Amino acid sequence: MNRKFSCIQPNRYLAGFHFRLAIALAAGCLAMFLLRAHGSPDAAVILTPQPGSTPRLNGPLVYGCRPGNPFLYRIPCTGLRPLIFSASDLPKTLSLDASTGIITGTAPPKGDYEVTFAAKNSRGAATRKFKLVAGQALALTPAMGWNSWYVYFNRVRAADLRAAADAMVASGLADAGYQYVNVDDCWMNAERATKYMPDPHRVGPLRDAQGNIQPNCYFPDMKGLADYIHAKGLKAGLYTSPGPRTCTGSGGAYQHEAQDAQQFAEWGFDFLKYDWCSYGNLAGTNKNLETYQKPYRLMGELLQRQNRDIVFNLCQYGMGNVWEWGAAVGGHCWRTAGDLGFELDRIFPVALMNATHGAWSRPGSWNDPDYLQIGWIGAQRGTNFLEPHPCPLTPDEQYAYMSLWCLMAAPLFFSGDMHHLDELTLSVLCNPEVIDVDQDPLGRSATVVRLTPATFLMVKELADGSKAVGLCNQGKMPAHISVHWNAINVTGQQCVRDLWRQKDLGTFTGEFVSEVPQHGVMLVRLHSP
Repeated sequence: MNRKFSCIQPNRYLAGFHFRLAIALAAGCLAMFLLRAHGSPDAAVILTPQPGSTPRLNGPLVYGCRPGNPFLYRIPCTGLRPLIFSASDLPKTLSLDASTGIITGTAPPKGDYEVTFAAKNSRGAATRKFKLVAGQALALTPAMGWNSWYVYFNRVRAADLRAAADAMVASGLADAGYQYVNVDDCWMNAERATKYMPDPHRVGPLRDAQGNIQPNCYFPDMKGLADYIHAKGLKAGLYTSPGPRTCTGSGGAYQHEAQDAQQFAEWGFDFLKYDWCSYGNLAGTNKNLETYQKPYRLMGELLQRQNRDIVFNLCQYGMGNVWEWGAAVGGHCWRTAGDLGFELDRIFPVALMNATHGAWSRPGSWNDPDYLQIGWIGAQRGTNFLEPHPCPLTPDEQYAYMSLWCLMAAPLFFSGDMHHLDELTLSVLCNPEVIDVDQDPLGRSATVVRLTPATFLMVKELADGSKAVGLCNQGKMPAHISVHWNAINVTGQQCVRDLWRQKDLGTFTGEFVSEVPQHGVMLVRLHSP
């Protein structure tokens, strides 16, 4: 017999008092530790300069879409509001709202379209080139957005996605180029309550009489949710598994793949994370290359048939060297290893490992080392998912985290609490010169130049002929790191710019040397005078 439950949320203010008190005490202890280790969070910690009042256009320089499909793009731009936007040589099938900078319409016929965006306000004006590529390729630069998992886990609600979309705009994340608002696991019904899904309100039929996947009662209107996100010029993403169940036991797509792909498109979602989960039980012990590829090839083909651009994220933890074949089965990005999870001390080893697969990084094909967990994040203790609290990383480690991901040309998905976007978190996430390294249209991943057991360089070729270089110190003490020109294949004089501080450091010949803090990365850009 099916039991029905109300979606009224229990009052957790009394029941959770002691838990919240423990979290508050832990956060206070962490804050005291950071103050002792790094001093107060002043300008020495907040590296990214505040955006100016004059307009600055941000975001990718190249963007892919499929002809005839619905088109949505919000022009990222900082500056004093109100702003007035315009776009020269915009395809006739598209229209721009001059007050919001949101472009809508239908993707134009196949071809390359050279567009120039412009924005002006009472303080000045700015322009930026933008190439629109109408064809079959999507994600010509790594996707940027927010994901719910490391904040809400099995507690996620549609209201949280709506609030995240609001915060993405209000905080300036959208102005820096973040586009996607993605729900992870637990938006659909589970067949029964489990240790990972204890909430009985999320239990119900997995599918209706017609076989349609059933969202749980916290997600009463999936199309309405996507429409809400789209109204802000942002894009909506969701999650499922090729197996019969997701990792928490909610309904998966197995034997309903075509129906689900069509449903996701009709709801209006723009991104799909496809998580291996229970498909491993179907694969059994015969895990050869075809076994790894089969479910992703199937869903990849189905997504390409939809009248919607849907970026396809292969979440199968690097099995079968997925970076070598992910694009061939319709993927746009793929996890190269297991979850980064809550072992944030592994960001340097993960970057070094992920960089070994850099040869397969190119426009439309991205190696994904997992999400950015900075600011306030949740945690897992056994089968319990804890409420968000300050992440354990020092400011230097948070800047290093972002630097490494940008040097790897990784997708940039923040998975932290959008209600706790303090100045440090936004400084790490919203530096446009750092993001430009990630979004560079050449699409290269950095190569590694090992210097000592504790130090190395990451060198990324950029489309304009310059190089982004990370001076990386994974050691426990500050280190002087030298960038010798012969090690990074440059000659003569080189202008060096500190990208985090957005400051020119001067012109150097032969080498550049700087002290880098423990667990830190100094990110610079080199170009000829």
